[in-house]
Amino acid sequence: MKLTPGKLAGLRNVSNERGVIAAAAMDQRGSLQKSLSKEKGGEVNDAMMEEFKTLVAEVLTPHASAILLDPEWGLPAAKRRAKNAGLLLAYEKTGYDKTGPGRLGDLLDHWSARRLKEAGADCVKILLYYTPFDPKDVNDKKHAWVERIGDECRANDIPYFLEFVGYEEGADEKGLEYAKKKPQIVTESMREFSKDRYGVDVLKVEVPVNMKFVEGTKSYGGQKAYTKKEAIDLFHKAAGVTTKPFIYLSAGVSNAEFSETLELAGESGVKFNGVLCGRATWKEGIPIYAKQGAGAFRKWLETEGVKNIQNVNGKLKAATSWHSIYGVEPVLAGA
Repeated sequence: MKLTPGKLAGLRNVSNERGVIAAAAMDQRGSLQKSLSKEKGGEVNDAMMEEFKTLVAEVLTPHASAILLDPEWGLPAAKRRAKNAGLLLAYEKTGYDKTGPGRLGDLLDHWSARRLKEAGADCVKILLYYTPFDPKDVNDKKHAWVERIGDECRANDIPYFLEFVGYEEGADEKGLEYAKKKPQIVTESMREFSKDRYGVDVLKVEVPVNMKFVEGTKSYGGQKAYTKKEAIDLFHKAAGVTTKPFIYLSAGVSNAEFSETLELAGESGVKFNGVLCGRATWKEGIPIYAKQGAGAFRKWLETEGVKNIQNVNGKLKAATSWHSIYGVEPVLAGA
């Protein structure tokens, strides 16, 4: 598979010199606003959202290959990122349509792939709620949506990152029963969106297991969905269905749990190409910002936040470069 010049340049800009994506994520919107206002006990305005994101970008991007932001509150933060860090911009609205089935997403009204590129994006990111178990009609709509954005990114020669998050209506997605279904949901989603028709350049995926149910791990909570050996097999099974580069998302788990997840991925030997890690690095700073303000949050980020991101970076020794997947010479990639 060969990349066009714009897509190649964009991917290089968000990767480190090894061709691994070590990116921070700060595109949370609705969920962040909710968490901040809950801790603050009052309304969180636009200025506060921008300030929170800017602080994260300033302090953490010197330790990241890129940062993922949203064009609604994240553009001031994008300007304050470190010179070494590329920029991914989210193209979807926060949340999903609750009026009908299927958790359908929607695009931001005032944005397009062209406009995101003009705003400085190296890559465009889309979030999709997806399960292969949904009715055909629902998934058909989603497939068309993903194709449409793929065509738009092709036309603007900008890399397309597709993030899909599994779910099951009415189920406890943090519970044991869902944990048993998760491997199949992740694997089949990876298989589907690796098809060329979608034009996706990098898959941003959940790990195929819930670590709290992997017997023999530090994260294990006492209920077993899989043994450690089964978990390793499931990592392989998911990785085996795609021909595209893929990176793991932290999905809101703690830094310790995400670090252990990456250790297990490393132990399994799967060829993942990096991470886009958000809440596992800065989530614990939310109450500090809400109750003590920007100065205290900056101090927390400079100590705990940096420690968190370095923790994740340390686990990326096990990640492999996307260069070989796209037939890029590593020498050229650094040129």
